[in-house]
Amino acid sequence: MERMNVKEAAPYIGASEYKLREMVREKLIPAYRIGNRILFRKATLDKWIEQQERENSGQAVEV
Repeated sequence: MERMNVKEAAPYIGASEYKLREMVREKLIPAYRIGNRILFRKATLDKWIEQQERENSGQAVEV
């Protein structure tokens, strides 16, 4: 399982570290915490990106 911290995940999804932390606080992106650290699974981010693409293109989203 490949994990990323905020510094690694932000450029991966094309966002600033500040914006990514804000998205986590608002529960707009899947993440998990270990202590104070915010972590992301790369596979989960890939699925989240695909879901965002489908939603933004008007296609139905699988649940």
